Amino acid sequence: MSTANTLPTEPPSPYRLFHTHNVCYILEDSAHLLQPAVEACLGHMLKRRAAGFLRSDKTAALFTKVGKVYDVAGDVCHKVQEQLNQQSERSQSVSSSHEPLRRQASSSSCRAPPPLSPQAVRHIWVRTALFEKVLDKIIQHIVDNSSKYYEKEALMHDPVYGPILAALLVGPCALEYTKLKTSDHFWTDPSANELVQRHRIHGAHRSQESTTGRRPALGIRKRQSSGSMSEDRFAASAREYVESLHQNSRTHLLYGKNNVLVQPKEMEVLRGYLSLHQSGDNLTLKWTPNQLINGTLGDCDLEKSIYWDYALTVPLRQIVCLHCHQRPDCGGTLVLVSQDGIQRPPLLFPPGGHLLAFLSCLETGLLPRGQLEPPLWSQKGKGKVFPKLRKRSSTARLLDQDRPGDEETAADYVFRIVYPGYHLSEGSEVTGLGGSPSSWQQSESECVSCSTSTNYSCVVPLKMLCQNMKRQIVSRAFYGWLAYCRHLSTVRTHLSALVNHTIVPPDRPCEASGGLSKEVWSKYQKDCKNYKELELLRLVYYGGVQHEIRKEVWPFLLGHYKFGMNKKDLSQVDARVSERYQQVVREWKACELIVRQREKEMQSAIFAKLSSGSSIDSHVLRLVHRDSTLSNEVGTQKEHANTQHRTYREHTENTQVEHANIQHRTHRVTQGEHANIQHRTHRIELLDTVALNLHRIDKDVQRCDRNYYYFSTGNLEKLRNIMCSYVWEHLETGYVQGMCDLLAPLMVILDDECLAYSCFTQLMKRMSQNFPNGGAMDTHFANMRSLIQILDSELFELMQQNGDYTHFYFCYRWFLLDFKRELLYEDVFAVWEVIWVSPRVSSRHFVLFLALALVTVYREIIIHNNMDFTDIIKFFNEMAERHDVQNILKIARELVHKVQSLMDPK
Repeated sequence: MSTANTLPTEPPSPYRLFHTHNVCYILEDSAHLLQPAVEACLGHMLKRRAAGFLRSDKTAALFTKVGKVYDVAGDVCHKVQEQLNQQSERSQSVSSSHEPLRRQASSSSCRAPPPLSPQAVRHIWVRTALFEKVLDKIIQHIVDNSSKYYEKEALMHDPVYGPILAALLVGPCALEYTKLKTSDHFWTDPSANELVQRHRIHGAHRSQESTTGRRPALGIRKRQSSGSMSEDRFAASAREYVESLHQNSRTHLLYGKNNVLVQPKEMEVLRGYLSLHQSGDNLTLKWTPNQLINGTLGDCDLEKSIYWDYALTVPLRQIVCLHCHQRPDCGGTLVLVSQDGIQRPPLLFPPGGHLLAFLSCLETGLLPRGQLEPPLWSQKGKGKVFPKLRKRSSTARLLDQDRPGDEETAADYVFRIVYPGYHLSEGSEVTGLGGSPSSWQQSESECVSCSTSTNYSCVVPLKMLCQNMKRQIVSRAFYGWLAYCRHLSTVRTHLSALVNHTIVPPDRPCEASGGLSKEVWSKYQKDCKNYKELELLRLVYYGGVQHEIRKEVWPFLLGHYKFGMNKKDLSQVDARVSERYQQVVREWKACELIVRQREKEMQSAIFAKLSSGSSIDSHVLRLVHRDSTLSNEVGTQKEHANTQHRTYREHTENTQVEHANIQHRTHRVTQGEHANIQHRTHRIELLDTVALNLHRIDKDVQRCDRNYYYFSTGNLEKLRNIMCSYVWEHLETGYVQGMCDLLAPLMVILDDECLAYSCFTQLMKRMSQNFPNGGAMDTHFANMRSLIQILDSELFELMQQNGDYTHFYFCYRWFLLDFKRELLYEDVFAVWEVIWVSPRVSSRHFVLFLALALVTVYREIIIHNNMDFTDIIKFFNEMAERHDVQNILKIARELVHKVQSLMDPK
């Protein structure tokens, strides 16, 4: 069902329309104001016999009675009864069904129609007739037979009001009503997959246009269009503009003429309304396309928004010459020339002397401060006329020599606007809602040295025009260059730390196209001393690592091994890590035994107290209550995918509480000191912290990627051992939700507890800064804001307008887990490898460019559907594990190169 071209972000105003293939659709619930109004009219002074003596629903009684004698109303009664029966059956089935079955039914492709809201049930009779497009016919039937159903004083019995009501309903009954609102009162938007498919369909024939017409990467001038202001501000400006075309207390309308033609670029000729306005001493000429005059610009008229780019507002103080061309096939053409020599778009008047009428009104409006040169002539009884000028042509001169008494008047005129004692200001431009000289197509046949064909040449000195043009061109070029330099300086200041300053080409070189292959890795192992580390990293950056050798390569990329180590060195590192890991496991397992024993003793004490009827110590109650509710505490943490902003704050607050509790610990356990372990584990605060972390780890381990084949019971136990070992060594931080997500892919590739423990420890040196206690997340958000603001100002403006989500909290899960939940497992491996090597190759902040690439891939969908914060979170949640990772990596490398190019002083 493609009933809407945009994602609705808020409940619409009544009769919010959508246009699809020249068919007008209206949201179903937008008729909620019409239905009670119609029912009020139908219920006014309805006879008791028609309303039913014992029925509380008068409308139902009336429709039932009318349905017995009028087939159209009878069909509506039948359909209403079916809906009521379905509603009753649905409510019974829902009350007796189970939640899993409801979820399964909601995700099935063949969905039953959504249940009716209480409001829909209340107005179901009028509602059904309206949606079936027969409400006007039923009302007309009731009006024609009103004496059977109404008292004489009733509205429906009135010979005027009754037919008017029926006539007013013809329009609403002609509309198509959608089924976009569901029973839970949330707007059902197109799925992310559907949006991507739409974009591919529409983007196929626009691909060439988008590549050639894309806005520059580094814009200096803010775009002046409807996209640069909010909907409310633009609607107010549009309304004010349309109102300004009429006579009001501030401005006087001197001239107005519709169907004046103008030719825009790559469009058909537009008809519009030309008007001349006087406000004090100022004259303003406006031309507005008819499409904007005939209706207002609203959410439903998105296709009309382009016409604002062609509306003109020209202050006459900026115009020095008017070129008039009289043509036999039309009413004449007027071209305005400003003081810098720029010609405004030709205005083609319809036949009938309208050009002369405009000039006459203009001449009157200029008085007393300005005047036309030469002036229009007055002719008794005929008003103003063009001055009689002789043609200046060789043919005319020969004729003049032969027939001196015969004169040919000129068809083209050049009038000058003169302000005695007034000097024109330089550098002024045309202003208005839209339109600039660059958005119009200047006809080559218009105003090409037209002054040479007239007897009256333009009095404005050509030398002065040329000098003005020269000064303005040089001035604009200089200030444009200066603004660019200042802007570039700002860019370098904000982005210089995000990339390495050695420029890396975005495309894969031929030798790096295959990535780090098994053959190349074998050559390195044979000659590891002489093989350059940067060359290997460069191969990984462009092509990743071949899957067969990932288990061997990843320890080098993560820092477990150092490049250049021989086999003996590698064995020593493994032995040292294994010894350390086994010792840590013994320590935390010994502590876990004490925690478990303590929990059992507390539970036994509670049961004994309860059985004896004695009071229970409050501290024991608190500990037992905490143990019983630990799982609930973890479960209340919301998923990062749906509430990035709130989760970010909750993580921060929870970690601060944990950190405050852990401050009471006096010293750390040293290696092999069992006595110290016994001493520390008896401290209540430490035991509480260990118990809390163990419960959190157990909760997350059990649900970590359980659908992936690798995580059997045995491997989940290994995952728990590694996570408990890491947390034991970092109790000041503790376990935070998401750590298991980072460990799981390492386990899949390395398949070794000791090795995975060491690599995970190395990985967390960077990733731990993303968790609430690290503080790196705010830096990521700020850098994302700078990147998009500079590299894609249009998208940044959209984010500001739609609720201002330039805080970029929707990227929280991306940065926290290095995009692990956004991608398939195989794609996670490829992305993580590039992230690990990018600090040495291109950027220490490559995750930012991956996030920006992810947004860039879908930017047209985001802009076209006018997404707000909720929309973009929903969209990316639905698109999880569906992304083209190789394309995203390619775009990310291109974005890095773009920023590096901006840093290049050349």
